[in-house]
Amino acid sequence: MAVSKKRDQKVYKAPRNLGKAPTENPKWLLPTALTLLVLGPAWIVVYYVTKANYPIPGIGDWNLGIGFVFMAASMMLLTRWR
Repeated sequence: MAVSKKRDQKVYKAPRNLGKAPTENPKWLLPTALTLLVLGPAWIVVYYVTKANYPIPGIGDWNLGIGFVFMAASMMLLTRWR
């Protein structure tokens, strides 16, 4: 009857703390994210309330895009919050 070979005991094990992330947030992260999160909807509300005359009069519907970019930037920052 055939005998199975034993497994070699020298198996590579990756170190566990290689990609360890820092445990603290930068001090600017949360205030910046919350400011952008408030500024985005406020920009859009001002655009609708003033009937497209403000916040920037010459660019028209791109004001909506600016408001959504502010909100998206805040969400990107909040994904880094620990």
